[in-house]
Amino acid sequence: MRRATIAYRLLAGLAAAGIAGPAFAQACVQPAERSAFEIRALQSQLMVTALTCSRDADYNAFVTKFRRELGSAYSSIETHFRRTGGGNFARARDGFITQLANDHSQDGLRQGTAFCPNAVALFQVALAQSDMNSLATLASDRNILNPMAAPACPERATPARIRPAATTRAAAQAR
Repeated sequence: MRRATIAYRLLAGLAAAGIAGPAFAQACVQPAERSAFEIRALQSQLMVTALTCSRDADYNAFVTKFRRELGSAYSSIETHFRRTGGGNFARARDGFITQLANDHSQDGLRQGTAFCPNAVALFQVALAQSDMNSLATLASDRNILNPMAAPACPERATPARIRPAATTRAAAQAR
């Protein structure tokens, strides 16, 4: 019952903030941003697991070990929402983070008593990672819930190398 109470409080708090829901921008996502969204999804899953399953020490170890990587991921997410949300970027960013926490809380509620046994092992796997790339890969491979479903941004076409007009003797003779 305690786990359910914590989850309900988390959801109520997020809903009370008035920013829940998928109102955040879903414009295209750059590759570095995609990794950042994956890392943030992993962090959110671990946060909900810590709150629900009384694993504060595990979450604190994760945050301490990956403080720099988590900060970098947050900065990339902020960059995405500045690029796509204009003047409302903070609201869009906060809406995304709220939606992420709500999704993970709801998933925990759906799993019921199986949630903690299923989720706690993720701490060990996450703590065994070494960098941003491995954290993003872990989140992707484990299919961690992530409401950022925007497509990848198209690659920018690199203009073909422009050759200068034929001014050499050989080119002049070829005319």
